[in-house]
Amino acid sequence: MATTHSGAAARPHTHHRTPELHPTGVLILLAGAFLPIMDFFITNVALPSIDTSLHASPASLQLVIAGYGVAYAAFLVLGGRLGDRHGRHRLFLTALVAFVLASLACGLAPSVEVLIAARIVQGAAAALLVPQVLATFHHALEGERKARALALYGATSGIAAVVGQLVGGLLVSANIAGTSWRPIFLVNVPIGLVVLLVAARIVPDTRSHHPVGVDLPGTVLFAATLVALLVPLTEGHALGWPWWTWLLLALAAVLGVVTHLVEKRAEQRGEIPLLPPSLLRLPSMSRGLVMVLAFSIGFGAFMFVFALTIQDGLHADALHGGLAILPMALLFFAGSVLAPRLLTRFGRAAMSAGAVAQLAGLAWLVAVLLMDWPHVGLWTMAAPLALAGAGQSMLFAGLFRSVLADVPAHLGGIGGGVLITLQQSGLALGVATLGTLYIGLAPHGVSHAFATVEYVHMAIVALLAVGAAALPRLTHATVDTPVVDA
Repeated sequence: MATTHSGAAARPHTHHRTPELHPTGVLILLAGAFLPIMDFFITNVALPSIDTSLHASPASLQLVIAGYGVAYAAFLVLGGRLGDRHGRHRLFLTALVAFVLASLACGLAPSVEVLIAARIVQGAAAALLVPQVLATFHHALEGERKARALALYGATSGIAAVVGQLVGGLLVSANIAGTSWRPIFLVNVPIGLVVLLVAARIVPDTRSHHPVGVDLPGTVLFAATLVALLVPLTEGHALGWPWWTWLLLALAAVLGVVTHLVEKRAEQRGEIPLLPPSLLRLPSMSRGLVMVLAFSIGFGAFMFVFALTIQDGLHADALHGGLAILPMALLFFAGSVLAPRLLTRFGRAAMSAGAVAQLAGLAWLVAVLLMDWPHVGLWTMAAPLALAGAGQSMLFAGLFRSVLADVPAHLGGIGGGVLITLQQSGLALGVATLGTLYIGLAPHGVSHAFATVEYVHMAIVALLAVGAAALPRLTHATVDTPVVDA
């Protein structure tokens, strides 16, 4: 297969043949997607170090994570549509440059306020970057190669979450030249530049032949709704719930209703809005998106509170905090590799079995922490974490595969964008809600604070185990469903 340079890419208006994507190009695009996904979680193990260095409040530390997640979620669909209209190759490179520069600003931040602002910019750049990866796979690959690339993306997005905390622990503990937590952001600079240089040469340019217009009102309203919801949830407890936090929560409800009405009217005018109401009414979307949101809330909260429990509660350093999550990372990766075959063979039963395995692993982990506290070793947590990781990999893969089952092919990209937007919103919401619950309870006992959060998490997973039976059947055909092609 010949390597196609971007300069030689066929113009969409001359003919519809898309240049082929070299296998190395697939890996480079996956690397480009890996960095933004990993960066949502890499800060978890660095939070104590950031606190010490920048004298940050608990609420500010939550905003370091949630601010990134909100910006990522709010602009994700917009990123996909801009790539469709202006060329995915160009937008991938532009967004990667912005992500690298924002990472540099994070690494050099002199205060927590500057760090939060840089993280918001970093999240927005990630939202422009990641959709180009999925859309390029859809347009430049066919058949088995496309299915394999999409499966690799699913595995990459899942493993990046867990590896982020491992890499973060290694970098913080290394304390390179006395820089403490800063390398967790600065490492993106050399890696991003390598990806940029290689992608500029071997990734073909693609764009939609019929690009969908940018839904500016829907994008602004949705972003405003997320901000109005997550800011008071993140800051309210630390500030004693002043009046303006309740006002913002009420405003979030109003904005949510206004967003729905605006999107409904846009669809009635024949436009394709950011969140199409007709698409959200499809059985696979209406049921599956609720489950994706719930899964993401629990997962985002778990990664946040587990890192704090290991470091603040067990007084482990960042390296051991990162290593603690390694069993989950290994089994999540192994499960992601096996998931497509098992889901094809056993369908929704495999998802329910995965949820039960995750539930058992979480219950086991809570029991270990409560019984052995404060003398909990990494080895005693390894088996329950491994079981939880294996189970959640199956549930994660099945949810992504089933949500798009009823979506028409020409709306596959819109559906995929909504799916990933809800996923990122859930991660940020998990940190803002269950993370706040943990921070409020931790002064009275870290192990019991962790257990309380995980009881809520386990209730969510139990509901997901039952809810999997209500999802559409998983067939082999759904593997090749287009993920992003607005």
